[in-house]
Amino acid sequence: MRTKITLVLLLLNVALLAVILYTRHERNIEVALNATRKKILGDEVVGLTAIEIKNTAGGDVLRLGRDKTSDPWSITSPINWPANDYAVQRIIHELLYLENETSFLVKDLTKNGQSLSEYGLNPPSLTLAFTRTPVLTGGVPVTTTLGLGDTTKIGNRLYLLSPDKQSVEVVGRSLAASLRQGLEQLRSDALFTVPVYEVRSLGLQIPAADGKNVRVRVRRDAARWSFEAPIVTRASKAAVEVSVVGLNSLRVGRFLSKTEAPAERTGLDNSTLRVTLEGNNRRETLVIGQPVAAPGPDATEFYAQLEGRDQVFTTAIPNKLADSLHRAQETLRDTRVLDFDPAAVTAISLAPDFTLQRLDAPTGGSTSWQIVIRTGDQGSQTLPADTDHVNNLLQRLALLQSTPHLGKDGKPESGFLSDAPSGADLENWGFNLPARKITLTLATASAGAVAATPAQITLLLAISGSSTGFVQAREEGKSFVYAVPGDTLNELPVAPRLYRERTLRTLPEGAQITGLSLTATDNTAPVYARQLAPGETWATALAAEPADRRAALASLLSQLRTLRAKQFVSDTFTPTTLVDGQPKPWQYKLEATLALGGATGGQTATSTLMLSERLGGGTQLAGSQEFNTVFEVEQTLLDALWSLTYGPRDPGEPAAPKPAPAAATAP
Repeated sequence: MRTKITLVLLLLNVALLAVILYTRHERNIEVALNATRKKILGDEVVGLTAIEIKNTAGGDVLRLGRDKTSDPWSITSPINWPANDYAVQRIIHELLYLENETSFLVKDLTKNGQSLSEYGLNPPSLTLAFTRTPVLTGGVPVTTTLGLGDTTKIGNRLYLLSPDKQSVEVVGRSLAASLRQGLEQLRSDALFTVPVYEVRSLGLQIPAADGKNVRVRVRRDAARWSFEAPIVTRASKAAVEVSVVGLNSLRVGRFLSKTEAPAERTGLDNSTLRVTLEGNNRRETLVIGQPVAAPGPDATEFYAQLEGRDQVFTTAIPNKLADSLHRAQETLRDTRVLDFDPAAVTAISLAPDFTLQRLDAPTGGSTSWQIVIRTGDQGSQTLPADTDHVNNLLQRLALLQSTPHLGKDGKPESGFLSDAPSGADLENWGFNLPARKITLTLATASAGAVAATPAQITLLLAISGSSTGFVQAREEGKSFVYAVPGDTLNELPVAPRLYRERTLRTLPEGAQITGLSLTATDNTAPVYARQLAPGETWATALAAEPADRRAALASLLSQLRTLRAKQFVSDTFTPTTLVDGQPKPWQYKLEATLALGGATGGQTATSTLMLSERLGGGTQLAGSQEFNTVFEVEQTLLDALWSLTYGPRDPGEPAAPKPAPAAATAP
């Protein structure tokens, strides 16, 4: 019995669901039909190629057109000018969604003793005609016309004569508002519409002093920009894109009539500048004539014209942008002397017998470098290099760029000395005996692929008596000569010790220092000497020392575990050191006994450092025969040594002066 009841209820639920779905479907159809009935226009608005707005009272006609639906809109009358796409799309949007509130037939007006004139439709106060070229009709243009009349007395609506002129539609006033925007709103005030990310090339035609035009063309290749004319070289990505952004920011100032802008005044027949931007399948050219008035402090107003359009107008161009365009061969050029990826460099040759060589990094590890010093009989010595110093060298080389300088007459000159120097020029600049010759070896592409850059790049730096405050630079095999900052030679040193790894030794975790002594070389009593007993630790050994001395010894032990140089003075150990330019014996001897197998035993060694006296506020030299070098100690080690050697003789803070006795008062 219960099963029958359950089945009946289930069937009733299914039936109820079917009724709901059917009713909902019918309702949706009804809503769609009602919406369709309210729509005044259909496919007539799709794919428009022309729009005409005519003011019946004034006789003014404004025409918009385009050749293809993919082309931008232009105003074709009363001026020939690009249209404001947003304003045109507003008109098209209003037509697409034009709906009537109500409507009545024209033939019924006579029955009620009325006429179209009473609704402002005979003739219409405003006529809108739009044209489309449908493919199905064989490309024959189809024009649709709407007449706009008066506003309704109630409801703030508008009377509109249907395209077939058989009915009067009552619609919203937003359509009339979009059609009465006027020429100022419908025209575009932008001169260039190609965004910077789409620009493929920038072309300039710049009049020269001899009356001939200089053509400059810069083209984008992926993420790089390069000059194609008048020379083939690298362009500055940042400078080119800043110029393009500046061009896209230019706006129309005033439209001028032929009487306001005669050809002899505008100079557009013999333009001072032509600027062309090429994008994806479009090309825009601005012709710039003479200044309208004297240059302003920030910008200058020029006569101008768009290529292919006869309308003359004015535009204000920032002085910096105008100067950059007129001197594009300099301002848009890449000022870097070398073009390479620092990560691709595998070797740096700084001198005939000195090379920095990159070592293969372990998986997931950082790159390391070594110094290769060639010795006699085709031998070589290798030393670990300081990765940070090598990376700094690569960054200096990658960022080395031309710099403006003062000429012999005291006037500023470009950092590009010559693009096609003669052999005599190169010799006069000193390139026959360059002051620096630095060769970079680059990683080549994988097998079967073409390398994007040459296997080697060689930088030549030269100095000459004619250069003041700068150094000449060029890449070997290329003709361009640059002026680079005068301190470039100091920034690119060639001494191997300057690139040497500052960490001389790091004891392994299990190794210990079991003995320490610091003695003067004049055989006086040792400053400190201690050998740990079996099982003894330095914490126990130093417990009896005064606090300052204990802290200095603990710091000294820590510095000896990881021994670092502040900077290297000599690549070889010498038995004497220079003090004030005179050779003097070492002042102290610091010895540490190293138990490489830990305190329990194993291999032991003695590490010895020879120390000079303190040479200045932050300078003390150390010499190591073990590492065959002389170096400056770091500040922490210097402070610890100073505390141990000078601390016992430190008189401490001067005593405060005793107060003067009070003067006796008269009885």
